[in-house]
Amino acid sequence: MEKISNNEKSQVLIDALPYIQKYNNKILVIKYGGNAMTNKELKDAVMTDIVLLSLVGVKVVLVHGGGPEISDMLKKLNIESRFVNGLRYTDDATVDVVKMVLSGKVNKELVQLLAQHKGSAVGLCGIDGEMLMAEKKKTDDGQDLGWVGEITKVNTKPITDALANGNIPVIATVATDEEGNTYNINADTAAARIAAELGAENLILMTDIAGLLRDKDDPSTLIPEVNVSEVPFLKRQGIISGGMIPKIDCCVEAVRRGVSKTVIIDGRVPHSILIEILSNEGIGTQFV
Repeated sequence: MEKISNNEKSQVLIDALPYIQKYNNKILVIKYGGNAMTNKELKDAVMTDIVLLSLVGVKVVLVHGGGPEISDMLKKLNIESRFVNGLRYTDDATVDVVKMVLSGKVNKELVQLLAQHKGSAVGLCGIDGEMLMAEKKKTDDGQDLGWVGEITKVNTKPITDALANGNIPVIATVATDEEGNTYNINADTAAARIAAELGAENLILMTDIAGLLRDKDDPSTLIPEVNVSEVPFLKRQGIISGGMIPKIDCCVEAVRRGVSKTVIIDGRVPHSILIEILSNEGIGTQFV
């Protein structure tokens, strides 16, 4: 790698200054998942970005899922993974595994990793302090999904307390209800609701694609900005389809609920979070 001169280094920092000022003391919610969660180098890059942003005064909240880890553990325990309309059917045995893997394994590994990168993080799950309250979710055609939840209420106090103490809250997306049942919550949906309730400046969804593409096979057709009012039209055209639909619905909901900016970025690009936050290039597709 070629060496950057001191002049270039100082220019990079000067260029980043307005963005640092814009985000200083503001909340940034990152939904972490996909390749960036399984590839070691990308994982390290994400942790470095988060620690750097929190050190320059951005209040970072990390929300994560853990689909592949849940599937692995179910396989080890000989429990079948079943999907209904793309959502994991969650029976009694599965919900126990979800709670164990997300809140126990994945959550604590991320807290540990942030600590190794000299960040101060605290692991939470939606059950802590009744942060995420939920009710049973049904599919559009009324099919039962087991213990899959729809968020009814977000109590932000555990998150804001962690931030006020200078910690990075790392949130596993399991929820509870008044009866003490546990629900599996889609991490994109949870991140969108949490961002809205916190009045976040930005919600970043990390994915394994470059963003929204006019032609899904051609990365050069990236659409850098979408007004939420255009979304139904893009769906009719088939530009928003398949697995992108729920992700983009989350972005739209977050913007409608008052999050200033929502972006889908490519988690396969090292330091994509910093590129998004600290430059005017931005990367991926933003929803306004």
